Amino acid sequence: MIRARVPISFEFFPPRSDEQKLILDSTWHKLSRLHPRYLSVTFGAGGSTLDATLNTVSDLLEKSGVPVAPHISCMARDRDMLIRLLDSYKQAGVERLVVLRGDRPEGVSGPGPFQYASDLVRFVQESFPDEFHIEVACYPEFHPESPTPESEFKYFKEKVDAGADGATTQYFYNTDCYFQFVDDCHKHGIDIPITPGIMPITNYKSLFRFSAMCGAEIPRWMRQRLEAYGDDGASIREFGLEVVTKLCERLLLGGAPGLHIYTLNRANATMRLWQRLNYL
Repeated sequence: MIRARVPISFEFFPPRSDEQKLILDSTWHKLSRLHPRYLSVTFGAGGSTLDATLNTVSDLLEKSGVPVAPHISCMARDRDMLIRLLDSYKQAGVERLVVLRGDRPEGVSGPGPFQYASDLVRFVQESFPDEFHIEVACYPEFHPESPTPESEFKYFKEKVDAGADGATTQYFYNTDCYFQFVDDCHKHGIDIPITPGIMPITNYKSLFRFSAMCGAEIPRWMRQRLEAYGDDGASIREFGLEVVTKLCERLLLGGAPGLHIYTLNRANATMRLWQRLNYL
């Protein structure tokens, strides 16, 4: 039985070669069947060039007909450059942005004009009032640099007060942390939609590396199961599918407003997840 459609969005990174571009084209061709509400495009791992992001955004807008949200970060070289970039996005038909503190893109040196994501959100709203829907990041397991849980809510609230329209979480594998985080956000006067970020599990070494970088917790029982599979990729993927399917089911039953999938420019894990959830 196919369920009613749930809001879904996908994150891609800019391809760095012709081969990677072909992979992204194939990925979008497959994922288009899921009718996402929007796509987002990062700076790439560690921050790639701004031109690569702009080119990928323009290409996806032309091919998909789906809203595309480029990531912009506080590492922009200067305010004038950012105005030009935002104007380029506007002229290309972009109506959504993902605003982050972010990694420094290649070719950008020295401190940027914005210290926090809230500064950048406010700048966008003041420079292009009501032109863009702005998504920001949030961290149910708390940002690695947050000194206290209370500071996490303080910084998040500042982004909302500056004009953020919605938020997407860092990925996690513990639904309790998400629902507790949402409850605590409401207590702090944060009432924008908070969409869970979902990371499919296909390679445990990559997952451990990503998680160490971003502070996402891999529960001990998951870590031990994944390590026990060793090089058995098929078992890792099947176990990962089972874990992430149950995670998504609990989130949606608990009232999550949608799901944002970190695709890593691959389609198969997301397609299998959607089939297992009976949405395809």
